[in-house]
Amino acid sequence: MTHLTAREIDNMSLEARKKRLNELQEEMLLLRAEQALGGSASNPGAYKQVKRSIARLKTKMLESRQE
Repeated sequence: MTHLTAREIDNMSLEARKKRLNELQEEMLLLRAEQALGGSASNPGAYKQVKRSIARLKTKMLESRQE
């Protein structure tokens, strides 16, 4: 499951956020490799979902750091 909502992220601890961020970055790496090899993506919207979920996580982590 690649899609994360802001509510799900709010309910996570800092360690869970870091772990999920690493998982999403690894998934992004795999999706990029799949695209680079010229293969058709199994889920064309997955790249966009992963990218947005990473952005949401990073934003929430920055907000919690500033509080």
